[in-house]
Amino acid sequence: MKNDLHKVPFGLLEDLFVDEGARGKGIGTALINDAIKLAKKKSCYKLIATSRHRRKGVHELYRRLGFRNHGIEFRMDF
Repeated sequence: MKNDLHKVPFGLLEDLFVDEGARGKGIGTALINDAIKLAKKKSCYKLIATSRHRRKGVHELYRRLGFRNHGIEFRMDF
């Protein structure tokens, strides 16, 4: 995605979902690592990963893979 404040794009990782029966097998880690590699290949200056507050396991996965809690997201649905 583009942001007029930067000359290079950023990546957005949203709605990553692994079926409950397939969790704990490294699938989510592999998908996120692929997204990280792609963002770097595209010269993104950042990769944002969104998650709902209640998804503590996903938050820990993001932290383990090098993401840091940087803020809070607000949204309005139409």
